[in-house]
Amino acid sequence: MRDFIQWFLLCVECFFILYMVGYASFLFLSVTVGSSDLYASKRRNLLKNELSNDYYVPVSIIVPAHNEGVTIESTVRSLLALDYKLYEIIVVDDGSTDDTAQVLRERFHMWRVDRPIQRRIPCQPEEEVYETRAWGVPITLVRKRNGGKADALNMGINVSNYPYFLCMDADSVLQHDSLEKIVRPVLEDPTVVAVGGSIRPCNGAEIENGRVVRYRMPQKLLACMQVLEYDRSFLASRILFDKFNGNIIISGAFGLFLKSVVIAAGGYDHTTMGEDMELVVKLHVFCRESGRRYRIRYVTDAICWTQVPERLGDLCKQRRRWHIGLFQSMMKYRNIMANPKYGAVSFVSYFYFLLYELFSPYIEVFGLLTTLLAFAVDLINLPFMVLFFGIYVVYTAILSLTAFFARIHTIDLRLYPSDACKAVGLCVVEVACLRFVMAWVRMTALISYRKKKNTWGRIERQKIEFK
Repeated sequence: MRDFIQWFLLCVECFFILYMVGYASFLFLSVTVGSSDLYASKRRNLLKNELSNDYYVPVSIIVPAHNEGVTIESTVRSLLALDYKLYEIIVVDDGSTDDTAQVLRERFHMWRVDRPIQRRIPCQPEEEVYETRAWGVPITLVRKRNGGKADALNMGINVSNYPYFLCMDADSVLQHDSLEKIVRPVLEDPTVVAVGGSIRPCNGAEIENGRVVRYRMPQKLLACMQVLEYDRSFLASRILFDKFNGNIIISGAFGLFLKSVVIAAGGYDHTTMGEDMELVVKLHVFCRESGRRYRIRYVTDAICWTQVPERLGDLCKQRRRWHIGLFQSMMKYRNIMANPKYGAVSFVSYFYFLLYELFSPYIEVFGLLTTLLAFAVDLINLPFMVLFFGIYVVYTAILSLTAFFARIHTIDLRLYPSDACKAVGLCVVEVACLRFVMAWVRMTALISYRKKKNTWGRIERQKIEFK
């Protein structure tokens, strides 16, 4: 029996060495390419080697909202401050039970209108429509029966007037030049059907007219660790995947889409929790199956500032939903796997998300259990295990800090010394502690998930400091 356990642990050890070497190599390559891309983008900005601002495409900005009375005014005001010439704002109130609609009507002097809505994509019916043009940019509010975030986005697409739409969360604000920058790939390449932007936590930031006038790391330690996590995540894969048209996720908080292609593909799927990822994978499948030349891009310098959860319970709810959405999208489009028709999307992107995102919590917890088994039968080399874990923590922490400081430097934010020290200290805690807590949450996410698959997943909001 002991020989069998020893053989089993040897196989597990070989698997984990290969697994970690693969992940470490990919992370190193991604952060290196991402940092290089950020600095190249900054040099172009300094040299003014950019597309002229005289060219615009009309964009409809869709903001789905459910009980967002605390943040919705700041979000809309940030949109009114955008440096862009031709866009409209559409807020879809998806059956809110708070004062979301009332805040919008009163703060922006909106009036009720009788406006027919053509349902090019099925969605729950509207109840009331309000409009205003008093702010220089058309603002439309649609109150509808509750149907979930994907259903609200489909309603926004049906209401929109322009050929491109941008979706964003109601607890987020766009930087003043974000819309201008996220449309550049569309102007440069007519085959682009979707563009994703960068997401940065706004907890602790003070924003004035779409510009960050004062940036501090959040006071809550949990939010600080998410700042490091977001920077590493967006730098670690999306820039690299963009090089070969391999991005299969665009954050629901900030993404631009060609409306005609989205409608042809069937719009957002209201039966999934991860409607943002599901749509992007669907676009890959639709364009490949129909023989359409296409690109799905990612833009590093188009920034959306969003709130991140400051309580562990809220963070667990969020990550549970994300993992369920990932599972649903991966299973729905499992025919992509190892399919030469999809090229690098199949053999690189899909396998990365399968191994290092969907299965990673199970692999990590399994590794912990086998370590305990080895310890119980006295077959563990404790000094080696401590050294191996220490190298993993330090390596990942260094890459996290590289991503964090590269992002801070390239978007010209001033970082206070105390915040730099906080980032250095917490990067180890994030890798060594928070990651394993989130691994457990993600591992248990699929238990009874069908009971709440169409709910919004409410977390506590704080008022955004926008002036």
